[in-house]
This record gives sequence, structure tokens and C-alpha cells, in this order.
Amino acid sequence: MSVTGARCSEGYWTEMAHPLLRALGFSDVRRAVESIVPRRTFADVILPAATRRTLDQALVQVTGFDLVFRQWGLGERHSSGMALAFNFAGPSGTGKTICAEAVAHALGRRLMIVRYAEVESMWLGETPKNVAAVFRLARDQGAVLLFDEADAIAARRSTSVESSFQRESNTVVSVLLQELEAFNGVVIFATNMAGNFDPAFERRIRTHVLFQMPGVDEREAIWRVQMHPTRTPLAADVDFRALAEQYEASGGDIHNAVLKAAMMAAGESGPDADKAIHQRHFEEGIREVIAGRRVMRQTVAPAPEARPRADAGAPLMLALAALLIAIVALAVAVAGP
Repeated sequence: MSVTGARCSEGYWTEMAHPLLRALGFSDVRRAVESIVPRRTFADVILPAATRRTLDQALVQVTGFDLVFRQWGLGERHSSGMALAFNFAGPSGTGKTICAEAVAHALGRRLMIVRYAEVESMWLGETPKNVAAVFRLARDQGAVLLFDEADAIAARRSTSVESSFQRESNTVVSVLLQELEAFNGVVIFATNMAGNFDPAFERRIRTHVLFQMPGVDEREAIWRVQMHPTRTPLAADVDFRALAEQYEASGGDIHNAVLKAAMMAAGESGPDADKAIHQRHFEEGIREVIAGRRVMRQTVAPAPEARPRADAGAPLMLALAALLIAIVALAVAVAGP
């Protein structure tokens, strides 16, 4: 899980390299679309058995695409709706992005990642045409297309349109559905809020893969796979099974906890040769990660005792009255005798 995809080199995704995107108004193309050469495979991710079975079925559809639609001729009978669209749904850190990269790796194609939520404001007013442009780029490169946080772009359409924003959101969904019908490649939607999808996507998505939180056995394996087999200095008191049993965490959480633990161990006093990662480092690291996750999930709401009293607006009224008097006085002074 520590292996990362190889990013495009030599400014591949610069505005000079893609005048089309520059013309569409992207001020920073790399924020809009990231194209990588996939390195991670399904061997790099540890998943619950049910999730792995569904993924294996999805992979059969990918590898059998050429046989079914080209050699067997079904592509001539079904010229539309040939896209292999998958929905990877589940909590953050459960392996959705890694598996999308693994799909691209299995096909020997690039992975084109669109993080729509990060660039939505950049696309305001131009979103529909840019969605179509992204599909054209994926078609030109023969890339697997991944929409990260896909609920932001595939959200339910509004039945009563009262604003230009709602109108554009509805248009974006319609364009996305049309592009899916015309696309003959692989599209992956990754989301942790699949319930927000427009119902029209249900028919167009071939397979829905639920990424569940790992169980104890999977968590233990994830802890172990984070370590280098020969170079990571582990103390004798390290017990990955105990960590897996005590802390319910996703693979992403465990990844972050391991890095925190390693930094803690490296920061302790003494010669580097004597340093090692102890159980206490792992425990403190995972506790920090879990605490941070809880903070992010909190909502800010006023406590009942913090409700303003009926006379709380009195100071504001006095200030407004003073401002009005000052304006009148200024007007009189300017007017003169």
C-alpha cells in the first residue's frame, strides 16, 4: 500500500501541453485532472473477502470486454452503453483509489483522476462542456477515468429549479449520463456518499462495489504490510494483533498511524542505530489519527445555554443609531451655512 503511481513527468499536464484545457479556463490543470501510470495492483491492497469477490467479478468484466463486444460482435448490436462503469462506494481509507489504480494496471492503461470537488468553483458556468472535455481526453489517451468524490458531480437532479446553480447542476448530470452512453472505456466513480447519486446512474453502472471497513484479520495484515520486510526497526514488544483487536480503523488510518509512530520513534533522543518503533508509538499514532477523525466529524452548533437573550440586540441598535447621527452630522457640515 506504500507504492504510489508514477506521476507524469516533464510537465505533462501543463497548460502548454494541453491547449484545449487552457482554452477552457483551467488556471491549474493539475488540480483538475491528474494522469498517472499505475503501479499498484490488487496484491497491494488488503480487503474483506466479500469486497474482494465483487472486485474479482468486476475485473472479469474488464478483461472480457474485448471478447464480448468485439470478437463476439455485441458491440455492433449495442453501440451505446458500452462503458464499463463501476461504483466504488465506502468509507474513506478503505482502498477505493488503490483498486481503481489496480484496474488500470490490469488493463495496461493510464489512470486519469478527476477530483471534481476541488475544482468545482473553477468550472462554474463552464462545467458541462468541461465534463465532456475530460471524457475526450480519456478517450484520446485510452485511459481509465476515475471520478473521485463522485457524489459531487453525479448528485440527484433538482425537480424544482429555482436558481442558475441548480440549473447547471442538472445539466452537468445530464451531460455526464450522455458521455457515459457514448464512452466505450472504463469509468470508476469513487464515493463515500453513494446515496446522493442520481437514480439514473443505477442503470448505467455495471457493478457496485461496497468497500467495507476491514475486520480484525484484515487490520492485522494491513499493519504488517506497512513495514519494510528487512529495514524497519521494530521493538520486541510490537504486537500487531493487539493493535488490530483494540482499534477499529481503516487501511488509510493505519497507514497514517504507522507514519506518525515512525516519526515519534525517530524523534527520540539517542543514536539512530539504537532507535526502534515500539508498541507505544503505534498506539499513540493510531489514537491521534482516530482523535483527528472525530474532530473532523464534529458539527459546530450553539449550546442551549449560549442562545442570545432577548436584549442581546440592544448594543447593536445603539451602534446603528450612533452611526446614523454621525452621517447626518457629516451631511450638515458638508452642506455648510
